[in-house]
Amino acid sequence: MERYDLVYRLYDEYDTDRLREYQAFVDVFPAVDSRVALEHWQDASEELERRKDEIRSAFAAGETFAEIAARADRDQAFTALDLEAKYGRAVNVLVLDVDETLRSAGNTDNEIPRDTLHVLTEFHEAGIPIVICTGQTLENVKGFAIQGLGSEIVHSGALSIVYEAGTGVFTPGHGADTKQLLYEELDAEIRDVFDDVRSRVLPEAPEELRRGCHLQGNEFNVTMKPNYETGSSKARETIDTALVYLIDLLADAVGATLADDSAADREGDESTGNGTRELEAESIVDWTRAFYADQDPEIRAVLEGEGAYPNLEAEAVPSALADVLARIDVAYYEADAAEIGSLELNKVVGVERALDVLGVEDPFALVMGDSKSDLRVMEWVDEIDAGIAAAPEHASQDTLEHVLETDELIFDRGKSVDVLRTVYAMNRLARLD
Repeated sequence: MERYDLVYRLYDEYDTDRLREYQAFVDVFPAVDSRVALEHWQDASEELERRKDEIRSAFAAGETFAEIAARADRDQAFTALDLEAKYGRAVNVLVLDVDETLRSAGNTDNEIPRDTLHVLTEFHEAGIPIVICTGQTLENVKGFAIQGLGSEIVHSGALSIVYEAGTGVFTPGHGADTKQLLYEELDAEIRDVFDDVRSRVLPEAPEELRRGCHLQGNEFNVTMKPNYETGSSKARETIDTALVYLIDLLADAVGATLADDSAADREGDESTGNGTRELEAESIVDWTRAFYADQDPEIRAVLEGEGAYPNLEAEAVPSALADVLARIDVAYYEADAAEIGSLELNKVVGVERALDVLGVEDPFALVMGDSKSDLRVMEWVDEIDAGIAAAPEHASQDTLEHVLETDELIFDRGKSVDVLRTVYAMNRLARLD
């Protein structure tokens, strides 16, 4: 019988809603020292198995359909069928953003829901590696991973953490490859720019920024965040000001690097100058503002709102300056952060390194995220036919558009478990081939 007909029969003839309730209770029932509670859990476990046995005996692939029915609702099961028919293979690695994806301050008190954690544990037990891919610092993510997923999974050798949006990769249990500082592989020129900005960003900041912002504890990226006492009403204003300040500080640092290069060139040959002489005609700050305004309409809007948008065409930015700026990312997160990072170090680069350490040679990934940095990973797996993408409903517009144009895996705030259950069902169906 056609699989679609079998799934129709499964959800039409059996009380799958009740089955999932029993499964959820058995899966996430907390450990309690109560004989009555444990007896209740035992009764539920027995009833769960009785209901699964009915399905097992009614279908040729009864075990598969029983497990699907116990974890995925009708819509998720049919989506899983569509995905399996389209791609013809199972997901063999999870690439997951944390903030506003696995966890969401909107509904879940900024903690990952227990049902999500349990499904991740089931993927791990099925031999699916997990790559946590985040802009957070390593120490923050290590704490979440051990507390949420448990030390056994974290130190199993099948979990990797891509942190600070790709500046480093941490894969416990892999000897010399356990921690890799990808920023150490950058050219000295770019490292010098970041060192310069980092050393000056707070000491030289206007008083209002020093009082209203702090630096996130990154190893490499420079990220300005609003202080907690700034409050939501002032956070947007503070970060908008911080963005302009950070762009201007970056311009000064890049200008110093180009001046050093130009001086070195002139010592060797008076006829050279690495193209930096043309910078003298315009302010390097204005050229840098124009460059990043052209890269991101949100940045342009902030510059315009702050009265800092220059009347310059981005195409006319001197090549020597543009060549350096094209390697440096300026990111703006409304009311949350202003950041500079290396475009040579992004989540894609980090994920590639993590997959290499984990030994995933032919990846087909589920990529879940909400931001522009997550979008790069989604586009990468789409380009090389190496996975599928999912995003929460509140993701950035570009991210939502990409997900809608591919497989439409959009989930409600705080409900990343819905997509995980869909992929769980997809993987079970792929085993039938």
